[in-house]
Amino acid sequence: MAKRRANGEGTITKRKDGRYQAAAYVYRPDGTRHRQFVYGKTRDEVADKLTELQEKTRQGIPAASSTMVFGDFLTYWLAAIAPERLKPATVNSYEGLTRLYIRPALGKKKLNRLSPADIRRFLTEFKAACLCCLRGADKERPEEKRSCCAVGRCCKRRPSARTVQYIHAVLRSALQQAIREELITRNVARIVETPTVTRKEVRPLNAAEARLLLKTARPHRLYALWLLLVSTGLRRGEALALTWSDVDLANSQLRVRRNVQRIRRELIFGTPKTTRSIRTVPLPKHCVRALTQHSEQQERERLVAGEKWQPTSGQPDGLIFTTATGSVTDPRGLNRMLTTLCRDAHVHRVRVHDLRHTCASLLLAQGVDARTIMETLGHSTITMTLDTYAHVMDTTLRAAAKRMDDALNLNEPDEESEGEAKPDNED
Repeated sequence: MAKRRANGEGTITKRKDGRYQAAAYVYRPDGTRHRQFVYGKTRDEVADKLTELQEKTRQGIPAASSTMVFGDFLTYWLAAIAPERLKPATVNSYEGLTRLYIRPALGKKKLNRLSPADIRRFLTEFKAACLCCLRGADKERPEEKRSCCAVGRCCKRRPSARTVQYIHAVLRSALQQAIREELITRNVARIVETPTVTRKEVRPLNAAEARLLLKTARPHRLYALWLLLVSTGLRRGEALALTWSDVDLANSQLRVRRNVQRIRRELIFGTPKTTRSIRTVPLPKHCVRALTQHSEQQERERLVAGEKWQPTSGQPDGLIFTTATGSVTDPRGLNRMLTTLCRDAHVHRVRVHDLRHTCASLLLAQGVDARTIMETLGHSTITMTLDTYAHVMDTTLRAAAKRMDDALNLNEPDEESEGEAKPDNED
């Protein structure tokens, strides 16, 4: 006689339509338990689904259902699914957008009753609302810190078009997971048209301003970092995660294979933004010289620091751009440093990321083709390169037109020669 399965282990049965079904008790997001069913064409398929369901239950991860409210599904998605598919920084930003904006507006809607009209209405109201009030300040903060609209003085700070687009992306991604789990039949966020974003024109430093900034940064202990950012277009997190083993000074090149980001209160090392971001970048000679000098300077700092030289827990060995005590440099601190450098150099204020745009602009001005710039910057597609830097390609395009003139070498005939060459009309 077969041993009877214990309570909570789940059951697998064959349905009249030939499919198999399994049932097990799982946690809801509110902490209560309920019986949930999974289905499949074969017993093995259902057994795998049942095992996955039970594993989540053992870990205390709530299971989703089609009748749960959307806010609970978002909690489940962000806790159980998103961390496996998205990078930590992306999950962190999604959690913030969900907590501040999506859950207060759509959280009480049933997942299976959410409609395109709900999404469209939410996005329309979100775009027009005051950011202070969207965050529910008047409900969560003391009386003296109530939202501006609650006290009759609207700050008129509206969400940017990019923020609206991100909100829409979160909705699409979450509801697509609900489709994968067969909780809903269509992604209503996909039906709603994606909000358009007007790109802000990038204002990088020109060649003269870049030289002035680097001249001002020459005495700075991280001069090699500023030079590298302008010369190679590395992202901030990529540059700060470089180790000496990533750099080959003899062959004048470096390898980008990790980055560092601040996630809440921690500095997390991870893989670069895209697979194309893992790349080898040639180094100009002035960067090789600066890095050599920086290596000698770092060794002196290590000797001066002595026992105070304590790398941060979890950081890779041999970081190039550290603090004076050997710990990883906080990416947020670079913006403050750069603001001071811009002020001292008397150039317009730029962000650290704008140095990446500066690098691309300088390369374009020197006639470097877009494909090479794409590889240098680590863009995922050449379209991204062309779209981002189309406004600074005027010089290159004019040079291409001039080369076409030189290649064809066509001289415009004068009026007299045109008259002589014109054939007579024949009867």
